[in-house]
Amino acid sequence: MIAGGVVGLYRMAIEASYNFRRVSERLTTSGIVPVEQLEQLRDEGYGAVINLKPDIEVELGADEGRIVRDQGVDYVYIPVDFDAPTHADFEAFARAMDLHAERKVHVHCAANYRVTAFYGIYAVAQGRWSKDDADRFVRDVWDPDDFPAWQAFIADEYARLDAT
Repeated sequence: MIAGGVVGLYRMAIEASYNFRRVSERLTTSGIVPVEQLEQLRDEGYGAVINLKPDIEVELGADEGRIVRDQGVDYVYIPVDFDAPTHADFEAFARAMDLHAERKVHVHCAANYRVTAFYGIYAVAQGRWSKDDADRFVRDVWDPDDFPAWQAFIADEYARLDAT
């Protein structure tokens, strides 16, 4: 019999999450993570989950934070209003990323839109990526030009970086 038995054959890894992207061995991103996949995070080596999706319990029909924390995995909830992202939201995200820099982290929202924008800006701020790298990462998932609030938010965050 295969290790893990029949149940092991049907396990869905986090890679099956909507719009999943592997940034590095320590960082993955996606849209909503189904409960079955959330329940496997510790087994997949994750040490933290950062959720940018408001009202996640409504979408999942479950308490995401409890599911994650019950595995001994850190859970950070930063409810970013899709229609009005703020610099304070980004600062909270950057603090959470810095706090968990030594852990394997999964960051998600509804469709990986918020996350790709936030992580792209963060990676530029950290000197890991150029703005072009960040733009490619975002546009591989969505086009923020279709959303004026996001177009303005990204431009404002880059202007803040350029001013420092």
